Amino acid sequence: MHDLSDIADWLQSHALHHESAVHDTLPDPVFKVNGEAAVSFSTNNYLALANHPRLVAAAKDGLDRYGVGNCESRLLGGDLPVYRELERRLGNLKHKTDAVLFVTGYMANIGVLSTLVKAGMLARLHGFRPKKRRKYAYFTDEYNHISIREGILMSGADKHTYRHADMDHLESLLKAADGISPIIVSDGVFSMEGTIAPLPELTGLAEKYGAILYIDDAHATGILGANGGGTSEHYGCYSPTIMQMGTLSKALGAIGGFVALEREMADVLRLTSSAYGFTCPPPPDQANALLAALDLLEEEPQRRARLWDNQRYFVERMRPLGFELTSTSTPIVPVLVKDAKRCQFFQRALREEGIHVDSIQFPAVPVGQARLRFMLNAAHTHAQIDRVVEVMGRLAHIA
Repeated sequence: MHDLSDIADWLQSHALHHESAVHDTLPDPVFKVNGEAAVSFSTNNYLALANHPRLVAAAKDGLDRYGVGNCESRLLGGDLPVYRELERRLGNLKHKTDAVLFVTGYMANIGVLSTLVKAGMLARLHGFRPKKRRKYAYFTDEYNHISIREGILMSGADKHTYRHADMDHLESLLKAADGISPIIVSDGVFSMEGTIAPLPELTGLAEKYGAILYIDDAHATGILGANGGGTSEHYGCYSPTIMQMGTLSKALGAIGGFVALEREMADVLRLTSSAYGFTCPPPPDQANALLAALDLLEEEPQRRARLWDNQRYFVERMRPLGFELTSTSTPIVPVLVKDAKRCQFFQRALREEGIHVDSIQFPAVPVGQARLRFMLNAAHTHAQIDRVVEVMGRLAHIA
């Protein structure tokens, strides 16, 4: 027997093995499970674009034109005009001159963060000679996504973790790191908290200490800002120091990841990042669908308006019930339950009512901080929100 077998036996005996729910359809936000209609308050499909007829038609056109996949690295002959156009459009969305496309957002974080500190060494293989040797270190928010933590670990660089959104703590760490080239990393919107990073203060510190600032805008792209440009647009905060990463599998409804940055830096990543150069990009039909999603982002601002209207309506209806809402600044509105078993009770009871909400507990959040993570959607109706609020109020007297 090996460790994996022992772990599997232990998980089975403690009833901790994970069985994913299998649904008949995907949420937009209504879906079917076991033939019955249900409503999801846990989907990342914020703008309800994943099943939009124009995205479906664009994906079908991409299939007809290119086939199922390109089966090749873009560096080795697998590049297509649709990828170049998508990168141009994503760069424009983020007020950058270029973007680099990855197969997923997770791969984007791993691919970029593992590479930044080694780019000079890798470029030496092509004849580059640095003016000076630099020692890099990462400065990362304690609540950053696991893909960020894993990318930093893969880099081999030193890591300094600052308390969540605590700019005084971050600056104290930067001051103490004399002789270091710093890279500051933060989620734009924190997926378990629903909070927005203090980007102007982060930018100020990055410029003061000569740091690169890397923002994971997975839950902000398409959501924050007047045009869905994300955290920078939300604050009106733009700087050459900022690299803006985003995913394409949330508000934009397809799959893929990217980092938007200035063109000369994009060229460095294309040359040095293994996650770009040694694997395939998203299938071309997805890239084609994403161009349609970006069109809709521009043409139908009412989708984002409905999303924010639903967010405000949910918050207004929940507040009188006495639940603690950890944040009300984004479409992610966590309801703090604290006790993990009570949180699981809420989740199961809601699902029996045909309402799907994620129960978030340790290790995703600290022990004693279990929560129900409600994620609002542009296609939710006020009647659906009224119903989930009514059920939550009823359960509060039972749990």
